Amino acid sequence: MAPDETVARLYTAFAAHDASTMAACYADDAVFSDPVFPRLRGQTIGAMWRMLIEGSKGDLAVTHGNVQRAGDVVLARWEARYGFGPGKRRVHNVIDARLRVNAAGLIVEHEDRFDLYRWSRMALGLPGVLLGWAPPLQTSVRSKAGAQLKRYCEKQGLPYLT
Repeated sequence: MAPDETVARLYTAFAAHDASTMAACYADDAVFSDPVFPRLRGQTIGAMWRMLIEGSKGDLAVTHGNVQRAGDVVLARWEARYGFGPGKRRVHNVIDARLRVNAAGLIVEHEDRFDLYRWSRMALGLPGVLLGWAPPLQTSVRSKAGAQLKRYCEKQGLPYLT
């Protein structure tokens, strides 16, 4: 499978809330990072996608586009719209992705970039507006998300690899 086809498969599965297909797009030794999950490896990547999809309770819309390929590297922009937290604050996150795909058609590196302050303003309300730019709040977001994913992995009997 060509690298851009792998990326299309990943995001098409995400839009369909199909975490199993998403996980199957990654090599066993893959590495993932974004502003909330700065370093995940292997099976933990698939667990993250499953946790996020299950946590959305169907309130998640994903689109992707602007796919550009250069050899084994694919750049893409994807967007997620969902309700966050108990109050289901509306979030529209715009993410720029850089993925490297191996000869077997599996993702070996995936880096997502987005504005964590922008996300904080939408997801956290007033605290995000006032403090979302500050390193302590961003560290707290990362810590809580990491702990949540670690608990999820433990419940699934999966390793939590960072």
